Parts: sequence; C-alpha cells; structure tokens
Amino acid sequence: MTLTVDSKPSGGELRSETAAPMGRIGHLRATLALGVPLVGSQIGLMLINTTDTIMLGWYSVEALAASVLATPFFFVVMIFGSGFSQAVLPIAAQAEGKGDTRGVRRAVRMGLWVAIAYSALVMPLLWYAEAILLALGQEADVAALAGDYMRIAQWAMLPALAAQGLRAFLSAVERPRIIFWSTVAGALLNGFLNWLLIFGNWGAPEMGVRGAAIASLGTTALTFAVLAAHVVTDRKAAEYEIFARFWRPDWPDLRDVLRMGVPISITILAEVMLFVFTSVMMGWLGVVALAAHGIAMQLSSIAFMVPLGMSQAATVRIGRAFGRGDALGLNRAAVSAMGICLAFATMSGLVFWTLPAPLISLFLDNTEAKAADVIAYAVPLLVIAGVFQLFDNAQAVGTGLLRGLKDTRVPMLLAILCYWGIGFPLAYVLGFVFDLGGAGVWTGLAGGLAFAAVSMNLRFLMLRPKPPEQTAVTSS
Repeated sequence: MTLTVDSKPSGGELRSETAAPMGRIGHLRATLALGVPLVGSQIGLMLINTTDTIMLGWYSVEALAASVLATPFFFVVMIFGSGFSQAVLPIAAQAEGKGDTRGVRRAVRMGLWVAIAYSALVMPLLWYAEAILLALGQEADVAALAGDYMRIAQWAMLPALAAQGLRAFLSAVERPRIIFWSTVAGALLNGFLNWLLIFGNWGAPEMGVRGAAIASLGTTALTFAVLAAHVVTDRKAAEYEIFARFWRPDWPDLRDVLRMGVPISITILAEVMLFVFTSVMMGWLGVVALAAHGIAMQLSSIAFMVPLGMSQAATVRIGRAFGRGDALGLNRAAVSAMGICLAFATMSGLVFWTLPAPLISLFLDNTEAKAADVIAYAVPLLVIAGVFQLFDNAQAVGTGLLRGLKDTRVPMLLAILCYWGIGFPLAYVLGFVFDLGGAGVWTGLAGGLAFAAVSMNLRFLMLRPKPPEQTAVTSS
C-alpha cells in the first residue's frame, strides 16, 4: 500500500514484518519505555510554569498580575514556533526507521535552522510587549512590569525552541531518559533561581519579575546546553553528528520542516486559543465562575500531560514503523498507545468523578469567604472534565498517530472545524443562550474535543496500512 504526503503520507511501500514480529505485549512495553520519560518531561515543564506563578504570587499581587499577562504572551508566540520543532519528530522517526542516519541529521539540522530564523523574527514583537499590552487596554503599571519581564525572557525563545528540536531528535532515536532528567534538573534550577533572584535571598539582588525572567532564561539555556552536550557525547546519539557541517543547507528537508510545521503550529494554536477564549467566556460569568474554571482547568491540564507525552511516543513509534515498512508493527504500536491513554483517561475520569471537592479544595484557603461558592461551582465542571478526559486523550493520541504518517494538513483543518466550528459555538450557545452557565461552556468544550477525537482517529483508520491477512495471526 503506497501513501503520499498529506492526503496520504509519504514514505514508500509498507509491508509486514517477515521475521519474528514484535508481539502486542512487546509493543506495550516499548511504548511505555519511550512514553513514560516523555510524560515526565511534560510534567516537569508544567511544574516550571507553576513554580513561577506561585513564587511571584508570594512576592506581590502586581508581580503576579504582570506574569499572568507576560507568560501567556510568550507562550502563544513560542507555541506557534514549536510546531516546526515538532515537525522534526515524524520526519526524523521515519528516516530512523529506514536506517537513514543522514536523513535524521538533515531533518534535525533544518529544524534548528527554522528555530533560529523564527526566534529572530519574533524578537521585535516580544520587545514591544508593553506597548502591545497598553494598546489592549491593560493597566500601565502592570503592562510596564510585563514589559520588563519580556525584555529579558524573550532571549529564552531560541534556546527553548532549539531544545525542543533536540528533544524531537532524541525521541526519534528512542533516547528519552536525558529528556526527562534534563527537565527535572531545569525545574529544580528554576525554583532555586526564582527563590534567589525574585526575593533577593543569600545576598542576591531583589529583582521581582525581572528575577523570574532571568531564572527562566538561565533554566532554558542550561537545559539546551545539557541536551546539546548529550547529543555530542552519548555513544548512540553522537553517531548522527547533528552539529557536523551545521552551516550547510539541505533545502528539501527545510521545505519538509516548513510544510509540516505550519499546519502543526496552526493545529496547536487552534486548540490553545479555544481554551483561552473559554476562560474569557467564564470571566463573563463572574469571579467565582472564573476561579472555579481556573482550578478545574489546572487539574485537567495536569492530567493532560500523560496523553501529550504518549502522543509524542506514538508519533515516533508510528514513524519508525512506517519508515522500515512494518505495517503490522505500525498497527500494534497505534493500538498500544491508544490503549494506554484510554486506560489512563478512565482512571483520571474516575478520580474526577469520585473526589471533585477534595481535589478542588487543594487550591483554596477554605477559610476564605468565597471558598465554598468556588467549590460548589467547580464540582460540576470537574465532573464534566472527567468525561472529556476520554475525548482529550483520544484526540491527542489520534493527532500523534497521524503525525507519525506525516499527515498534518487535513488534521489542521479538522482541528479548526472541531474546535472553532463546533466547540466554541456550542460552548457559547449552551452557556449563554440556554443559560447553563459554566457547565454549558464546559459541555461545549467537551463536544469540540469529542468531534476532534472521532475525526482524527477515523482519518488514521482510513490511512493506516493494512497488514497482510497471514501476518494478522501472530503470537502476543
């Protein structure tokens, strides 16, 4: 079965394994071996952002407000650029599956080129963050603090995107442990530097938001340096000579990174902005509703780190199987990734359904006057979140499976349709036209995720190569 780029992903003729195919249990173990460190690294990255928020909140309300403005600004710009780094993952994985070391090197090198170019292009946008925030009607004092933060943090854009490119390479060649440990080290360093520079401990200057920005920059730069050193010194990774002749262009690979990266970036942005505008709608319902939404979303985001990491593992394992022409292995890899995520979604959903109030209380001072109101409002939101865990896990893995086949354009269109053509209007109608409030908004959000889950996985079932009849009966 021959597949072509985007409408049907490229890579050549797929066949079944001719000898000793890996059994289902083997695929399950291989997916966990790759996916668990990637999940851990996603949780570590989330902890870095959480630490910044908590410590700036301890410092002052103004510093916290500035970070609430500056951090999402930086994140939205970075998330679009990260699509190009994520495009490296399936390209390198398919090349690795073919045994094409040169192809892996070229894909990673061109991904790093794009990271450099993108970072240079967005620098002026980040530098003038204060002016942009003022034009959007933010208070002058808070906008000024956010601008101070951004003029330092903007220099973290390049090492952040370059580190993502190296993570893609290390994932593609199944060397994920350094990704996990470098992220853990970065989280610890970030917390220490925040403590040192925000508050002026141990004789360091008290710098407030600028100290947080310096901590983020230092952490990001060190993480990239650790990954780069590992790429050069690790026995297996060094064989790819990623930085050899770095100045040399490989135009076909650069076009592949750009052609796949733009749809991935738009897909990610479509989902992120849906959640942003969901927060805006919850704000229309009042402070209690917004606080309840923030807590429920934080819990859902923590749970989402598992399918996010497993989605990356799915991309790698599908890409490698496709590259080596292993149709049976590709299908088993897809089943193992989806099975792991749906099992986790069921467990996390059960936790949300059975323990909503205790989970929500962890984020609140129960002596506060409005704490009981927030808990009462957030409980049904977390119950709904328990339902859409299944949808969110399924759409994340489905997207990862399609990326493993280098299929990105149609998934981008499906994402825009499901999130903005279905999810957003449904959330507004249920929340405000039918006057269901926050529960209606979250039900609409779940509806968009459900359509995305079904459409992404149906497309994968349409595109996936079918193993020959005789190879379908093999031992586990």
